[in-house]
Amino acid sequence: MPGILRQLSGLGGCTNPVRLAGHRTEHRLDTATGEIGPTLRRLDSNDLPAGDLLVRCGNRRTTRCPACAETYRRDTFHLITAGLRGGKGTPETVTTHPRVFATFTAPSFGPVHNRPGTRPCRCGRHHIPDDSALGTPLNPDRYDYEAAVLWNAHAGMLWRRFTIHLGREIAKRAGLTQRELPERARVSFAKVAEYQKRGAVHFHAVIRLDGPAGGETAPPHWASAELLTDAIRAAATRAVVTGPILDGHTHTFAFGPQLDTRTIHAPDFNDGQTLTDRAVAAYIAKYATKGAETATGTLDRRLRFVAELATMNLPAHAERLIRTAWALGARKDLEHLRLRAWAHMLGFRGHFSTKTRRYSTTLGTLRTARAEWRRLQTAIQRGEEPRPDDSNDETTLVLAHWTYSGTGLTPTEQWLSASLADTSGAPATEGGNAR
Repeated sequence: MPGILRQLSGLGGCTNPVRLAGHRTEHRLDTATGEIGPTLRRLDSNDLPAGDLLVRCGNRRTTRCPACAETYRRDTFHLITAGLRGGKGTPETVTTHPRVFATFTAPSFGPVHNRPGTRPCRCGRHHIPDDSALGTPLNPDRYDYEAAVLWNAHAGMLWRRFTIHLGREIAKRAGLTQRELPERARVSFAKVAEYQKRGAVHFHAVIRLDGPAGGETAPPHWASAELLTDAIRAAATRAVVTGPILDGHTHTFAFGPQLDTRTIHAPDFNDGQTLTDRAVAAYIAKYATKGAETATGTLDRRLRFVAELATMNLPAHAERLIRTAWALGARKDLEHLRLRAWAHMLGFRGHFSTKTRRYSTTLGTLRTARAEWRRLQTAIQRGEEPRPDDSNDETTLVLAHWTYSGTGLTPTEQWLSASLADTSGAPATEGGNAR
C-alpha cells in the first residue's frame, strides 16, 4: 500500500495518466574506451506497484484532467507575467515598454440571445447570467451556421494577416519603411483564443513594442502606448481573409467591430481601476485551459462518426455547428481546412495560446525546470548528492524501452487517488478506467 500511494502521489492529482510498460537502465560509460560498466539504476514497470509506469497526461482541458489543466494554467500565467514585468530570462525593463491588452471579436452571423446591460434582450426577456439560451440564435433557421464554422476555420489566418498589417501601420506612424522597422523596433505578443457562448472564436492578446532585439532592448523614442493602440486599431480593420465560394457567394472574414484596446497600467479597467500585469496574466491564463466545450457545451474530443451525436445530449446550437462542420468537411474544395477532424472544435484548428519568440520564456523551459527540480528532490530522498548537471553527464549511458499499455486509473487506483486528494485538501475529481 505505501508503494502504490507514493506512485499515485507522484502524479500530482492527474486522473487520466498514460500507462507505459518497459524498463529503463543507467550504466556507467567509459568515454575513452567505450566500455559499458555495471548497472547504476534500473526501473522496470513490472516492479512498480501499479504494474505500469504512470505518466501525467498533460492535457490542458479542465474537462479532461483538472490537475494537469491547472498546471498548464499556472505555466501560462508565469509565461504572460514574465513578458509584462520581467523574470525567467526576460529583463525587468519590459515594464517601461508600451504594452496594450486587446480583444478581437468575431463578426455577427445572426442575432442571438444576450444581456445588453440594463436593456432587455431582443427577445424581450432579461436573461440571468447562466441562462442556457444565452448565445443561441433568436431564429436558428436564419442564423448563418456555415459562415460561423468557416470563421473559426480562418481565424488563425486572420490573426496572421493582422500581425503583418500591424508592422506596416507602426512603420507608417513612425515615418519608416517596412524594411527599416526591424532595425528600430519589434512587436512582441502573446495571445489566447476564447470561445464565446455563440461558438465563435475571439482573441485576447498582450501586444508589446520593443527595441530591435526584443524585450532586451529599449524601444525607440517615438514608441508609445498611444501609437501602438492606434496602429492596432488600424491593422484590425485592414486584416481580411478571402474564404471559399459556397453557392456562388464568396466568403470574406474580418474581425468584428467590437475591438477593445486597453493600455496596461492605465486607469481604464474595472470602473477606473488600474489594469495591472497580474490582472492581465490571470485573465489570459484562465482561458488557456478552456475550449468550445466550456462555453457552448460541445465535445472535448474528436468525433469518429457523426452518428455519435445521436447518443449525446448536446445543446441544439452546438450540435448544429458540429453537423455543419462535418457536412462542410465532405467538400473537396474545403479539404484543406480539415473540418471533420476539428468538428468538435466547431472548425477552429489553431493553437489556443501562442506567442512570439522574444515575448518571454517558453512552456518547454518551464517544464524542463520543473523536471530538474523533481530530479534533484528524488536524488535527495535517495540519500544521493544532488548534481544539477547530472542530466548532461556524458559518462552515464541511459537505455530505455517503453510501450503504451493504456490510459487512466483502475477503480482501486481511482479510489486511492481520491483518498489522497481528500487528505491533502485538494478537490477530488473523477477519472477514467484503464484500458
